[in-house]
Amino acid sequence: MNPQINTTHSTIIPSLRYRDALAAIEWLVTAFGFKKQAVYLGPDNKTVMHAQLTFGSGMIMLGSVDNGGEASKYMVQPDEIGLRETQGAYLVVPDADAVYATAKAAGAEMVIDIRDMDYGGRHFSCRDLEGHTWGIGTYDPWATEEPKTNEPVTESAGR
Repeated sequence: MNPQINTTHSTIIPSLRYRDALAAIEWLVTAFGFKKQAVYLGPDNKTVMHAQLTFGSGMIMLGSVDNGGEASKYMVQPDEIGLRETQGAYLVVPDADAVYATAKAAGAEMVIDIRDMDYGGRHFSCRDLEGHTWGIGTYDPWATEEPKTNEPVTESAGR
């Protein structure tokens, strides 16, 4: 292991693009409880060149769809591909029902309604204001519970 990597924080950080990244940042803070760590604007003060939002010990990075960076040409928005995703983000929360309520109040479209999952935890999935899909639940894959590998599971909650 590289001694320079900080293993007290997530070492995998999802990166997203939004057409209105400033509105998305505010929505993610309100709906899910993210905290702004850094927001770097372009010269027009409307384009987000790079932003970092934290959630517990995790983080996402995001920027405006067209911020002049090279990565933009490799990414598409959900509405450009039939509201489908090629990857998703999952938030581990202590109270899925509370986050469900704040997300719904913020206008999230619920795609998998809140429920208890076969493999443990309570979960729901929703779309944010630009169609990105988020899984949110109490299931913590880092927990030290005994693995349940021989039981059938009917759904994977998008992971």
